[in-house]
Amino acid sequence: MALIYLASRSPRRRELLHQLGVAFDDLLSHEQHGADVDETPHPDEAPRDYVLRLARAKAEAGQRQIASRGLQPLPVLAADTTVVLNGLILGKPSNHQHAREMLHRLSAHAHSVMTAVTVASNARIETVVSTSTVEFRDLDAAEIDHYVASGEPLDKAGAYGIQGRAAMFVRKLAGSYSGIMGLPLIATADLLWRFGIASDWSPRD
Repeated sequence: MALIYLASRSPRRRELLHQLGVAFDDLLSHEQHGADVDETPHPDEAPRDYVLRLARAKAEAGQRQIASRGLQPLPVLAADTTVVLNGLILGKPSNHQHAREMLHRLSAHAHSVMTAVTVASNARIETVVSTSTVEFRDLDAAEIDHYVASGEPLDKAGAYGIQGRAAMFVRKLAGSYSGIMGLPLIATADLLWRFGIASDWSPRD
């Protein structure tokens, strides 16, 4: 039986929640457009504030969907991930050329990956943020073009997925690998525990 709703279309977050051992229902399968949130950064918005705001907005949109659809009231988990290079937010690329530009910027540089996770239950809303550092090796134009042509970068912040072909770009990383994928497991498990929701493999007293 589901313990929470997941307000995300990301297959990676679904896989990570399964890995965590938390029973959930995919909220967006009930209404594909019910939890859309405008992801445009506000002027002069700090990256941490940006991911915090979006994760909370997605969870609140999920709560509204539950009410409007008359679904069983369960806590909602939502998350947002962004890539940050020298203070600049790199969201999802709008097209192939935009993806190429992002990857050229990331080439031979270290950047931050921030993932905010929000759990909302009734009037209670809590959010945690996981920040990791990823350093890319030098990428040449041909391999960037080849990667972009695969289609993998188009739905991912920073135009890459560390769990996919872009793993070969990573020289080193520090932080949470699952957080870079889109759902930091330790932080998520701790947040769920504070709401009384434990995974099936990690009970606590």
